[in-house]
Amino acid sequence: MGLAQQHGPIFTLRLGTKLAVVVTSASLVEECFTKNDVVLANRPAFIMGKHMEYDNTSITQISYCDHWRHLRRISAVEILSNQRINGFQPIRLQEVHRLVANLSGGEAGGRRRVEMKSALNQLAFDVMTRVVSGKRYYGGGGGGDDMEATRFTEIMKKVAEYGGATSPVDFVPLLRWLDRGRYEKEAVMVLGGTETNAVTMEWAMSCLLNNPDKLAKAREEIDKQVGQERLLEESDIAGLPYLGNIISETFRLYPASPLLVPHFASEDCVVGGYLVPAHTMVLVNAYAIHRDPNLWDDPMSFKPERHSAAAVGMANRLVAYTLGTLIQCFEWERVGEEEIDMTEGKGITMPKVKPLEAICVARPVVKNIIVS
Repeated sequence: MGLAQQHGPIFTLRLGTKLAVVVTSASLVEECFTKNDVVLANRPAFIMGKHMEYDNTSITQISYCDHWRHLRRISAVEILSNQRINGFQPIRLQEVHRLVANLSGGEAGGRRRVEMKSALNQLAFDVMTRVVSGKRYYGGGGGGDDMEATRFTEIMKKVAEYGGATSPVDFVPLLRWLDRGRYEKEAVMVLGGTETNAVTMEWAMSCLLNNPDKLAKAREEIDKQVGQERLLEESDIAGLPYLGNIISETFRLYPASPLLVPHFASEDCVVGGYLVPAHTMVLVNAYAIHRDPNLWDDPMSFKPERHSAAAVGMANRLVAYTLGTLIQCFEWERVGEEEIDMTEGKGITMPKVKPLEAICVARPVVKNIIVS
């Protein structure tokens, strides 16, 4: 945000051998993807994309072409359709219930100090691996190898740190020879699709613990809609607008991808009256836009009420269901009097520097948990 305040809504950076334009204005972002949508509908080729995205040919990394349209059609019909996502609902339910059982220790009323980052990471990985391969990654009778899973998680952190537009070797090619092969060897072992969910849930819980009045309001909504006689179900989420507001406000303050996915100009274009040369990387600073005082009242404060009954999208089902279940099943409080450290780390998903620790007390509803 400092660069945006100093240089304005659009400015140029020289990142090693690459030229990058950073856009920090909502109106200029709209210009990028309306007036120049085809020119900027391309992706720069990164080393992570080479190994993790089938040589930059996956739907998230490939540039605009017939193959991209084909992949998009397949994704919409075969992967992200309502029917397909609904089909994975039992997996989400079982893994969230398993998380609650682990946090509660199997009994109500117990006071426990828990480290949430690893627990949420494990949840996200287990959901992903069960969807993809039919087995749980982190033990528990699922055929997983806990040592392998731990190594997988550590490598995923490296990918989040060096992926996207943050890997040094993409901008200073000489590094590939000075530290030859290290980034490639680590990148080839990692699958995506889990880090953003886990990071978002950790930020959301951190925000709620620093704002206990918001947490109490969310619990009141869930208790009124669902109660303590049965567990929250995914079908209940549509009737929990404040929960949706919490997720929307978390995404506003702590976007899962603060610079979005980088774009690449296929030819010269003009944005905001400035020439953007062909082969320039374009970065949208969503983090700065989401905190722009010209767009948001009191932008640095966590205010779910600023969103009007936000609906929970299909892609956020795991986040909403997990967050709602944690609020229903536990009383939460900070470990000490100090507020949760909200320092942001580096990487494409902007993780917390200090993992979240909290005190949880299981509520009576946990007796209904049945772990598969």
